[in-house]
Amino acid sequence: MLVLGLTGSIGMGKSTTAKLFAEAGVPVYDADATVHKVYEDEAVAPVEAAFPGSTSDGKVDRQKLSAMVVGDTDAIKRLEAIVHPLLRRHQQEFLDAAEQAGAPVAVLDVPLLYETGGDTRVDAVVVVTTAPHVQRERILARDNMTADKLDAILLRQMPDAEKRRRADFVVDTSHGLDPVRRQIADILRDVVKMPKRRI
Repeated sequence: MLVLGLTGSIGMGKSTTAKLFAEAGVPVYDADATVHKVYEDEAVAPVEAAFPGSTSDGKVDRQKLSAMVVGDTDAIKRLEAIVHPLLRRHQQEFLDAAEQAGAPVAVLDVPLLYETGGDTRVDAVVVVTTAPHVQRERILARDNMTADKLDAILLRQMPDAEKRRRADFVVDTSHGLDPVRRQIADILRDVVKMPKRRI
């Protein structure tokens, strides 16, 4: 089984692209959904211990936690040291299940794939991109999003140009869904001819 890493900066259309991979019959692991899951389960106690007051009603309160870590590099590192090992375990369980089901390709949808070294654990990387003005419009239309918050998020993410330079495949979401579906079909045709690369 070949493992595709799917990544892209905020507002690029990565979640939509992930859905279209799933629509094409590919098993897709959603890192964000897994974070939600661990924030309601095994991450609660260690996160509360590291960031007192960041949980309520037996789960991590993402807004409270965000207020404690955004813009604080050391706090983000402490949080990642708790959460990333849990996510990797879930990811491995997903890959084992996909392989047992006989899937020729599986997708790991991971926003910070390059930033966390996840590109070494996949066979090829798909980077989702769009025009900068489209990206900004999409993000600023979200609830609770401000220009300052957006700038803080973008600072944590590798620049889009660098991601595209390092990618095996680039999907441009600027022109609607049908072109994305065609790009995905091309990727699925080509990736099975590639050698396994993951460590």
